Amino acid sequence: MTQGEDYANLPGMALEQARRFGERPALWAKRDGAWRSVSWAEMADRIRALAAGLTGLGLQPGDRVVLLSENRPEWAIADLAIMAAGGVSVPVYTTNTAADHHHILTDSQARFAIVSGPALAERLLNAVWTNKVPVQVIAMEPLQLTQANDPAPMTWADAVALGADVRDQAARRLTATGPDDLACIVYTSGTGGAPKGVMLTHGNILSNCAAGAILLDEISDGDDVFLSFLPLSHAYEHTVGMMLPLRMGAQIYYAETLEQLAADMAEVRPTVMTAVPRLYETIRAKTLRQISRDGGLKAWLFHKAVELGRLRALGHRLGIFPRLFNRILDVAVRRKVQARFGGRLKALVSGGAPLNFDVGLYFAALGIRIMQGYGQTEASPCISCSPPLKVKLDTVGPPMNGVEVRIAEDGEILVKGPNVMKGYWNDDAATGRVLPDGVWLHTGDIGEQDADGYIRITDRKRDIIVVSGGDTISPQRLEGLLTLEPEIAQAMVVGDGKAHLAALIVAEANRESQVAEAIERVNKSLSSIEKIRKHAILSQPFTIDNGMLTPTMKIRRHAIKAAYAGLIDGL
Repeated sequence: MTQGEDYANLPGMALEQARRFGERPALWAKRDGAWRSVSWAEMADRIRALAAGLTGLGLQPGDRVVLLSENRPEWAIADLAIMAAGGVSVPVYTTNTAADHHHILTDSQARFAIVSGPALAERLLNAVWTNKVPVQVIAMEPLQLTQANDPAPMTWADAVALGADVRDQAARRLTATGPDDLACIVYTSGTGGAPKGVMLTHGNILSNCAAGAILLDEISDGDDVFLSFLPLSHAYEHTVGMMLPLRMGAQIYYAETLEQLAADMAEVRPTVMTAVPRLYETIRAKTLRQISRDGGLKAWLFHKAVELGRLRALGHRLGIFPRLFNRILDVAVRRKVQARFGGRLKALVSGGAPLNFDVGLYFAALGIRIMQGYGQTEASPCISCSPPLKVKLDTVGPPMNGVEVRIAEDGEILVKGPNVMKGYWNDDAATGRVLPDGVWLHTGDIGEQDADGYIRITDRKRDIIVVSGGDTISPQRLEGLLTLEPEIAQAMVVGDGKAHLAALIVAEANRESQVAEAIERVNKSLSSIEKIRKHAILSQPFTIDNGMLTPTMKIRRHAIKAAYAGLIDGL
């Protein structure tokens, strides 16, 4: 068994929790305008039924199964059923192109694919029907196909029906699956090139869940509600937004869309939410714009709440009158802000990219706890996280329970523990580069640890810009400072091998003429080599659809550089 864990595999964990909680709600989704739940018992029955169906279809232990769906209860059920049948889940992004699907189908050599419905099926089927290896597609919803191809997709219900006579066989496969067996292959989102398949075992993810449960136990009352909206195909949401709440016996609500997120928060009233820094930056920017428009006493009170809250979060002692006024602001301002998150939020968990210190401080000032974590897909994905009762906003917390961290001579963060992947699928060379001794994961991040073991990320080894004078510069830090300015929505800093730095800027709506002033404000706080000497304002934002953002909203540097190569050279 993995350290601190009592389960042999992930579906076994979920089924054991189902035995405990029975008819209590487990998974929620909005159908026809109303939230509808799937109970723990129903979830367990559906996992067993689909696992048997996959077994009846001929799935063998170790076979890969592509999973393509929006976040919904069926996603979790399918993922666990694949593993329960002895298969390996291969979750893929809903934003993938047909070429992306073809690469993953070919690389993983998947024999099966599960898709939600017509909206996502077309691109997947185009890849399936040009794939050299036949792939059996199972659809959660009926597909209306305009052409006949072999093998034809089948419905979830038809797949389940095939398992009627092999349930005992499927149950034996579940029992035979151990912590060292492969649970899933998660393809990285490809910020620096073609995605690689990260092999994660049941034990890898279970160790993360056990460590996460220990952290959240400090603030949990045993009746937690998670609101899930990041892609479940990403390792962060897969572990922290799905497997961890199942491990805790919590309820999971699946948000409708990003646009509906604010309304969903008010309705669901989550106690825990996982998100990436870009969401927090967006919430902060929108709130400040609204407060600026409101003006008057309301704006004055809000800014006063932020000012005094910042001082308190930074450990400053307030005098008696500021302290009393601050208590008034708890009711007049902070409680109203907290109500927008549903009113019972215990923690926001930030991961997937570095959280700007000023953004974290802003939320802390308004009485909203952010637990910043750090990790990568290759670590299942959590490496460290701030304990909820001892947050240090300028760090990503100490290593998770059971995880060891050391800093190499060049400052790179190295990680060892039960959460570290088996390696990259079909890529021994890449595995050797990040696991040269087979034990310590070389993260590619530069950092340091304080006296309490808290980790501070200072640079990204692979993203460091080296200007022609030999100075090294972190573009992420500068981009974070630029996007804090109200005129700048997105930024990418360039200059590797050049004499100075430049920036590609996406301006906020109707504020293009003010970008130069915003850059000048940022430059005042920078050293001479860090200053942005030139910039270009782009007509289109970086988005997931145009391939310049990953599904977790990190910029794809290689894609942006390729698209704007001429413009960058001109700068």
